Amino acid sequence: MKKSLGAKTLIYPTPVWVVGTYDKSGKANVMTAAWAGICCSQPPCVAISLRKATYTYGNIVERKAFTINVPSEAQVRQADYFGIVSGKTKNKFAATGLTPVKSDLVDAPYVEEFPLVLECRLAHTIELGLHTQFVGEIMDIKASESVLGKDGSPEIEKVKPIIFAPESGEYYGVGKRLGKAFSIGREI
Repeated sequence: MKKSLGAKTLIYPTPVWVVGTYDKSGKANVMTAAWAGICCSQPPCVAISLRKATYTYGNIVERKAFTINVPSEAQVRQADYFGIVSGKTKNKFAATGLTPVKSDLVDAPYVEEFPLVLECRLAHTIELGLHTQFVGEIMDIKASESVLGKDGSPEIEKVKPIIFAPESGEYYGVGKRLGKAFSIGREI
């Protein structure tokens, strides 16, 4: 028997993504977001949901672009820092020693040291309640060569993305491989 937990923001896994934007003056900024995911295959799109109170919210509205930066387990401290201070008052890149890189495709910066980056053009803005969902069309994905497999695609074991447990407020790494998608179920 299942126990009712009520209506709340609880789902596993929840990604730890770092959203890169420029402010009105062109200062690079990043913030950590977990209310996010792939939302369309064609065109390829991601969705992030942010509160209007965040500095990044205004930057996306102004610049119509953002990047999604996927930190590796080794960068969990920096990713956490990006979510606990405001870019309005702090230069997060200077504080962490990470490098902002200007995207050549969208009006947003990305984090050079993070292994996986999605460059996104703002496609849709949807008011949901406390949060606004920004849907970004993925214009390009950049990956560090060190995380690429033999076929040229990023390998999750090399990227080592971070996941967030919303209920406990803790970060985790990805677990072991269980099987091949669209294949393991054929054994039934």
